Amino acid sequence: MSDVTQPTPVPGAARSLSGRTLLMSGGSRGIGLAIALRAAADGANVVMLAKTDKPHPALEGTVHTAAAAVQAAGGRALAVVGDVRSDEDVRRAVGAAAEAFGGIDIVVNNASAIDLSPTDAVDMKRYDLMQDINARGTFLLSKTALPQLTAAAAVTGAAHILTLSPPLNLDPRWAGDHLAYTMAKYGMSLTTLGLARELAGRGVCVNSLWPATIIETAAIRNLPGGAPLLSGARTPQIVADAAHAILTRGPGYTGNFAIDEEVLAEEGVTDLSGYAVGDPAAPRTPDIFLDGAPSAAEGMA
Repeated sequence: MSDVTQPTPVPGAARSLSGRTLLMSGGSRGIGLAIALRAAADGANVVMLAKTDKPHPALEGTVHTAAAAVQAAGGRALAVVGDVRSDEDVRRAVGAAAEAFGGIDIVVNNASAIDLSPTDAVDMKRYDLMQDINARGTFLLSKTALPQLTAAAAVTGAAHILTLSPPLNLDPRWAGDHLAYTMAKYGMSLTTLGLARELAGRGVCVNSLWPATIIETAAIRNLPGGAPLLSGARTPQIVADAAHAILTRGPGYTGNFAIDEEVLAEEGVTDLSGYAVGDPAAPRTPDIFLDGAPSAAEGMA
């Protein structure tokens, strides 16, 4: 989706996150957990900063069950109970990761809040929540981890910031359908755009990743009108595999707004039927912010 850079070929033996330390916001379930488990399969160290200390009555998973799953998958895990909106909690998570594993190689900005309500219906508390978690949280975690990332890049040649946010698509319908959410998600994407330029030459690769289709997650399932969309969804594993490909690329790959299926095509993976939810032959439902995706008026909210 971006013409900033192209992938730098990396030898197959080096396409591993073994021994690398990944700090993620959220990750108790869904896409974030899938990314964590894919890294763990390589033997990575995974630090999760999340609020989910206790089980939710309607949602599976806590930061502790996620950490246990990471360890079972072959990685080393550290659960940090905290809020990405809190400066103190983010500093504590960065410090804990550095103390436990000697540094930070990768930051994954995964935590996100969603509310697709139009402007006259959105509650300002929900507006503030989305801005604080999505835009501010991404900026804060990236900023706070920069000294660790820069130090890691000096040793390994490349550190990474990967943010789960969409391409900056200025088609007016995305702002017109759900302005508050669009502003918050585009704040995440602007962080990618700015940091990629700001950190050019320092070895810290900064990219965004977005799914081409709806992903089967609790967030989508719980949206008004979200359940029917899941028949055309894919599993979180496709985003995890695309994230792994990005995080094991060379230092020249930065400033991109990548789409999961396009990343996998660059890796030679074109048969995506294994990621399908339901009938693989059924049409997949495009995600929002992409050309061809349904708008709120067509059933996204």
